[in-house]
Amino acid sequence: MTNTADPASLSFEQAAGELERIVQHLEKGDVPLEASIDMYKRGAALKAQCEAKLKDAQLQVEQVVLAADGPKVEPARLER
Repeated sequence: MTNTADPASLSFEQAAGELERIVQHLEKGDVPLEASIDMYKRGAALKAQCEAKLKDAQLQVEQVVLAADGPKVEPARLER
């Protein structure tokens, strides 16, 4: 059911899609407890990855919008 790839290696769309599938599967309520826990852990890692990618995108957009000499695109200086 779940992918075993490192969440950090997935694109936002891949991570969000897998997270959505996990949520749908868990909502059915037919997953054994141990499998549910594993799926929940995977979902938490995917959620964190999606949030990180969204934050990176937000920083890039803010950098474009806040450029002093007009709109321009520069690599965001991300602090992690």
